[in-house]
Parts: sequence; C-alpha cells; structure tokens
Amino acid sequence: MLAVLRNLFAIILGVVLGSMINLSIVSIGMSVIPAPEGIDMSDMESLQANMNALEPKNFIFPWLAHALGTLTGAFSTARLAHSNARMLAMMVGGFFLLGGITMVVAVGGPTWFVLFDLIGAYIPMAFIGGIMGDRRHAQAVESR
Repeated sequence: MLAVLRNLFAIILGVVLGSMINLSIVSIGMSVIPAPEGIDMSDMESLQANMNALEPKNFIFPWLAHALGTLTGAFSTARLAHSNARMLAMMVGGFFLLGGITMVVAVGGPTWFVLFDLIGAYIPMAFIGGIMGDRRHAQAVESR
C-alpha cells in the first residue's frame, strides 16, 4: 500500500513540478522574445486570432517550456517512484501530451510547430527523464 501511495505522490509531484517549470519558462520567454505589437500572449482569444502573425522565434520558448517541463516532471517522478519508474515517467509525459493536444485544439498553430511540439517535446522528453531519474539506471552507470 505504501508503494502505491509513493508512486501516486511521485506522479502528482511530477505533474506539479513540470507545470511550474512550463509556466516559468513561458513567462520568461515573453520577456526575452516579446510577441508582435497588439498580441496578448496570455489571452487565448488574442493568441488564436493572431497566430499567423507570430514568427518562428515566438515559438522557441513555448517549445522549451513543453520539453523541459515534461523532462523535469518525468525525471522527478522516476526519481521518487517506488517501482516502475520509467512507466510512471511516461504517464507524466502522456499527461503533458494531452495538455499539448488540448492547446492545439483550442488555439491552433502552424503545422510545423504543432508537429514538432507534439512529436518532439512530450514523449521523447518523458522517456529521457524516466531513464535519467530511474535509480536502477543511475546505479548501473555508477558501477561502470
């Protein structure tokens, strides 16, 4: 029973930490690379209506936020998990992928970014985070 609770806690914490990283990077990104004049990146309707006015540089920080948020969430989940660390990390990646799909449906975006984001940011980063956070893998690397 404690193992199940620990795994559940690991998933919840991974989602919370990953979300915090995601939001932080998006916020920083709006300061580093501002949106074109007249677009409010924090307003979904404004973003949706002006998506075609965004330049490729405006998609750098959103992609980094999605990738690094997922990586952080998956890593922390795998590190804290009692068992099945990599599978739990992939579950966190699946959660963030569903969030990404929801955003694409709600806001849209250029096809190149949608594909790059959905294919390259969530599952691959969850896989990498799961490997990095899995204590069994870390012990194997240390023993070499």
